Amino acid sequence: MANTKSAKKAVRKIETRTAINKAQRTRMRNEVRRVEEAIAAGDAGQALAALKSAEPLIARTAQTSILHKNTASRKISRLTKRVKALSASA
Repeated sequence: MANTKSAKKAVRKIETRTAINKAQRTRMRNEVRRVEEAIAAGDAGQALAALKSAEPLIARTAQTSILHKNTASRKISRLTKRVKALSASA
């Protein structure tokens, strides 16, 4: 257990950041889930709208190092590809 003043403060800061990061990650995953559900339902318009709201959120999680930048880029790319394929077939 932390026994110095600075170590105790560090523990408090880590707990705060962890809570913020978890909330951000959860929000991002929920947005991605909305896009995937719209794709599964075959609704191109709803999928495009969900993607437009999910994309900046995914990019922001990468910017704050919650997600690796390449992982975020890959997620955005794959979702965009699936939405475009859905729009083309509709």
